Amino acid sequence: MLSVNPLCSEALLQYIWLSGLFDPFNLATVTGEPVVILSPGQLNRDGGPDFTAARLRIAGLEWAGNVELHYRTSDWRRHGHQHNPKYHNVILHVVFEHDLPARPAPGKGPSRKTSRRTPPEMPGPPPIPVLELQHRIPKMLLRRYHHLMEQAAFVPCAPLLHRVPEEIWESWKPRLIEERFARKTELYRNWLEQTRFNWEEVCTRAMAQSYGMPVNTAAFMELVQSIPFMLLARTRLYRHRLEALLFGQAGMLETAFQDDYPKTLQTEYRFLQHKYNLQPMPPYRWQWLRMRPASFPSLRIAHFAAVLHATPHFFSRLLDTESQHALEKLLHAEPDPYWQFHYRFDIPSVRTAGPGKHILHHLMINTVAPLLYLYGKHMRLPGYQQRASDLLAALPAENNHIIRGWADEKIPANTAKDSQSLLQLKQYYCDRKRCLECKVGRNLLSGGAED
Repeated sequence: MLSVNPLCSEALLQYIWLSGLFDPFNLATVTGEPVVILSPGQLNRDGGPDFTAARLRIAGLEWAGNVELHYRTSDWRRHGHQHNPKYHNVILHVVFEHDLPARPAPGKGPSRKTSRRTPPEMPGPPPIPVLELQHRIPKMLLRRYHHLMEQAAFVPCAPLLHRVPEEIWESWKPRLIEERFARKTELYRNWLEQTRFNWEEVCTRAMAQSYGMPVNTAAFMELVQSIPFMLLARTRLYRHRLEALLFGQAGMLETAFQDDYPKTLQTEYRFLQHKYNLQPMPPYRWQWLRMRPASFPSLRIAHFAAVLHATPHFFSRLLDTESQHALEKLLHAEPDPYWQFHYRFDIPSVRTAGPGKHILHHLMINTVAPLLYLYGKHMRLPGYQQRASDLLAALPAENNHIIRGWADEKIPANTAKDSQSLLQLKQYYCDRKRCLECKVGRNLLSGGAED
């Protein structure tokens, strides 16, 4: 018999039971009672039995109730279910391996009477017949699952991906995109409650988060949350004052400067700091090492300030801007000319790169599209959710190590919608080996039966 890891087996058994991937003919309990599955029930992800609302015919009688699954029969007592009232309505105990002694035949064994549905090894309620599946599950399915769990490749099913039909991918991607949007907007929902549903403030935080990716996200969030939003809203009308406020709160105006531009910002910030009792961030919160100069936090703050200044009511404009080209124009704003030849204060350089299209696309993918999706969902205006999806479909795919890894496995991403779905798949399914919850994994496990 193939050895299966018990730590993974109960999840696999749940999938097998729900999908009916076992021989259903002449089913019988370990004591010989015929079993007919009328309905396997509904998978229960909360506490209690694995499946609820199951309907079975056992020994000619129809039962409705819960089903519990274990790798071995003895796991029932090992998990303490015999003492838990939640398991008193279990009508069938489904196991991979029945490892308890057989019941005594009628007329033999202890003279104490027991209920037909109460095995001697499990005294008291609930009465539980046991169904063993070990010899009814295709060995190929077990081998495939074992192989997936043991794989150390880019994704567990990498050697088998060529077998997955295109229609499986196409039917799986919309669900992945929905999950991606839900994950990204969960934080935005919290911000909405914190700000009493001030969409402009939430939008500002979301933009700051994107400008900080990947290594300065937390620092950017600390920066915008250190400034009262009403002060930021008033200040954004004046470019130098806004730059002074952001750089000052970032802790980047705390040294003596040679250039006139940072000196001016420093003077302006001292006034704002005294007037509004502001406390700057510690400079060590910012990461500078092992990154390209175009990603330095100083240049990112300059670009962030430029966008805030150019479009004061950014979220309102965002809702009214539909085309990709118009969104790019909205997000493209040149910072102060000082930053054309500097990446950091007092350190001149050759001409710096402006906010290239990759930065604009990054903002549209990670800020604009999720905000549109959340607004449409919250306001029950599905048109905005569709705009979010259409925007991802119109943008080119992202270029990062995960997307390049998928490309190496002959799974290309042509649009941002493709790359976002593949990122969700890799990070939240493949890396966690949730193959039984993945449409691709289920298709491979079932030999192509997954629809």
